[in-house]
Order: sequence, then structure tokens, then C-alpha cells
Amino acid sequence: MRVDDFDYELPRELIAQAPADKRDAARLLYFDESAPRGAELATRHGVISDLIELLEPGDLLVLNNTRVRAARLFAYRATGARVEFLFLRPEQGQPKRWTALVNPARKIKVDEVLTFELPGGTDHGRVPTLRAIERLPHDAEPDKPGPTWLVDFEGEFSPEQLEEFFELAGHMPLPPYISRKQGTADDSTEAFDRERYQTVFNETPGAVAAPTAGLHFTPELLDSLARKGIGNTTVTLHVGLGTFATVEAADTADHKMHSERYELLPSAVQEIEKARANGGRIVCVGTTAVRVLESCAAQDGVLRAGVGETRLFLTPGSKFHVCDMLLTNFHLPKSTLLMLVSAFIGRDQALGLYAEAIGQRYRFFSYGDAMLLARGSH
Repeated sequence: MRVDDFDYELPRELIAQAPADKRDAARLLYFDESAPRGAELATRHGVISDLIELLEPGDLLVLNNTRVRAARLFAYRATGARVEFLFLRPEQGQPKRWTALVNPARKIKVDEVLTFELPGGTDHGRVPTLRAIERLPHDAEPDKPGPTWLVDFEGEFSPEQLEEFFELAGHMPLPPYISRKQGTADDSTEAFDRERYQTVFNETPGAVAAPTAGLHFTPELLDSLARKGIGNTTVTLHVGLGTFATVEAADTADHKMHSERYELLPSAVQEIEKARANGGRIVCVGTTAVRVLESCAAQDGVLRAGVGETRLFLTPGSKFHVCDMLLTNFHLPKSTLLMLVSAFIGRDQALGLYAEAIGQRYRFFSYGDAMLLARGSH
């Protein structure tokens, strides 16, 4: 399919710069694909807390329990020049060697050592130094150098101590469309973003972006749903930088999908199979939960636990074997996430709902509002 078929015009003022005052007070556009056209509940407008009415006893929420790592740090060259690093992931089997997005990437030299400055300039104990190892090729143009480097953290640090260092010195890796002055003395929103750009059920560090549909839940809402008989289980998918990028290829067939690490535990499979056997619907909270389940599902719908990397790219015509309902935010034009939503309910329907949301002044992207999509039989 042509990538331009997933484009739309969004007024800039609808890009949310902060979340709703309360997590579950964000607006919710509900669409039931199986309802007859013109029926009262085919499309409905409300708020996240309406999930208690829209879901039924026996339904099961699938939540992504990844934790966003405070992985944006500023380091200094020997000249005093400041360099921004976004640490993406450690190399397999080498916990001190990381891939990092670097700005400016072209200034750094192989074997150069950079130092970190801690908040307030105070001494918090030993701090690692950073050694540049290799500049990596550009994903889209492999014959050209890209914006990422392989770097080594130097010093006696365990992986757990390195995570503590990220929490101490790092900033939340907010998407570029959220305007913040991170790493400056007047960064008054740091504590706010550390709380709100994180789900209340986060457990495992590893994401460089939030699973945004999960940001809308509170412990109280989850408790209220559970009292109604709507349970939940968790999967893990560490959201990567490529998730929110627009597709540069002209045709979806030419797009190289980014890879993301996932884990689906046997206990989660058991919960999902139990809900399915009892007639409950599987409600994926976010496209990340969809990618985990559909990556682990066989063609006959049998779900198997597993750990690995997924490059699953769902576009119109793709089959869904596990997910019955999808709670998701509004996504960037020409992104793989919008293509996934289009695969779930059809491109024309998805773009029609986006047009309706724009007309109703919904707020878009990571800190924005959400849709709940109930899928008919395909």
C-alpha cells in the first residue's frame, strides 16, 4: 500500500503538550465496528473512566508493564562542549556497551571520552565516563553514517547501578513534539514528566518511550474494573525509538520495521486463554500489547509464551488472532501505529474516526486522548 494513504492533516494546537489533569479524565472516542451504521453506540464520546460501562464482566485488559528509562543524558567533551545522548539499549551480553542516539553525532570521535555532570553539581558518588566506540550506519541509507553510536560506560558498575545512575542523572525521553527545556536550570517540569510519562503499573526498565494508552489508568480505575469482573494481565514490550517515526518509504512493502524486545509469560497466556474460554474479550491496552500477542500467536490462534525480538508490521489485510478490542491514543500521520489501527478496523474507518476526533477537538499523540475500538468479525 502507498504510505501516503495513511496521511492526514492535524492542526498543531491539537498536539497535547501535557496530559489531562487526571489520568482517567482524558477523553475517549468509542467505536463499535459490529454495531449497525447509524446505531447509537457505533460511535460515542466520553472519558477514560467510562471503560467501566463499556467493558463487560469477563473481559481481560492486557497491559504493557515496561518502564520508561530516564535515558536522555547530557555529557561533556574535553573542550567543554555539551553533547546530548539518548541511550536506546545495551548490547546483548555486554551490559556496559550501548547504542545511543547522539546530537551532534558528527562531532564525536572514535575512542573519545566524555564526562557527565550530575544535577546541581553535587557529588553523588562515583560517576561513569563514556567512551565512543563506533558510529553506526544510517538505517535508511546504510552507506552513510547515521545519528547513532556504540558507546561504552566505563567504571565498576553493575547493570542495577547503571539503572540507578539513569534515574539520578537522566531526563525522560519525551517525544520531540512535546516542548521541554530539558537539561537546563529552569526545567521545572522534570518531576511532573517523571510521574506522568510513566504508567502506574510499570515494572521492567527498558523503554525509551511510554506505552501511551497505559498512561490513562489509575490504581482506582483498575480496582473498579476488577470489582466489575474485568481483570488484567501484563506483557512486556520495551518501546523503541522507531515506534513513533513516520515511514520514509513510498510503499509499505519497502519499509524496514524496527525491532523491539518483548516477553510473554506463561501466566499471562493462562489468563488470556481462560478469558477466551469463558467468552471474555481480550482488550489490548496500546499497540504494544497487540504486537506482543500477535507476535506470539500461531495461525490457528494458539498463543505461546516467549521472549524475543519482534519486527511485526501490521497493515490492512493482516490477521488478528488474539486481540478483540484496542485502547489506543491518536498516532502520527504515516506511522506504523496508524497503519496498525487501520489494519484493526480498516483504513477508511480509521481515518474517518481521526477526522471526527479532529472535528471534536480531541488532543493527539503521547499526552493526548484515546480511542476504544471494538472489532467486528473479519
